[in-house]
Amino acid sequence: MIKSDEELDKLEEDIRRLKNKYDQFFTGIVKIPPSFDRHQVEGSIHDISRQKMRDNTRRFRFNTILSRYNQFREMWGRKMREREEGPLDFRARQRAMNAPMEEKSAPPPPQPRVTSAGADPYVKMAPGANGEEIRKLYELIENEHVKLGKAPNVTIEQLATMVQKQSDTLREKYHVNSVAFRVETIDGKVKLKAKPLQD
Repeated sequence: MIKSDEELDKLEEDIRRLKNKYDQFFTGIVKIPPSFDRHQVEGSIHDISRQKMRDNTRRFRFNTILSRYNQFREMWGRKMREREEGPLDFRARQRAMNAPMEEKSAPPPPQPRVTSAGADPYVKMAPGANGEEIRKLYELIENEHVKLGKAPNVTIEQLATMVQKQSDTLREKYHVNSVAFRVETIDGKVKLKAKPLQD
């Protein structure tokens, strides 16, 4: 049971900070959306919603906060879709305008199974590497999820742990110092691929 308004005060403040971070992301000040902060806020909402609120005033206040947060979520989801669909629509229009007349009525070619970029997107992980490589990998994962219209299913901290574990395994198995990682999308699922590098 909520014994004071402190939890609701903290939740309101956390949501306000989260909104500010999303504003910074959508205006281009930061490159990665605040997925970890959002996960923390939604965890707090879940915890509070499970508590017994006998006080009608607090229950009303919590419902008001929740309603406002849901509006923010809808807005963020819409902006994420617009952020991705806008350039895609532009590229589609450009292709249609530049295509020969007889090709315009032709059906589109089937999509390849691997939908991520064909360029070599490997990110090298050397022993003692700083967080820049992890951030680069996370940004690639973020971009692939945005293309799919989904939110990332991993935090940057979870990614760092995963990369460290895979790197240690490959270094020991192949007796190498460096390991490279790439992000690719196969059948609508974002996957992380690793390969040993012979230095």
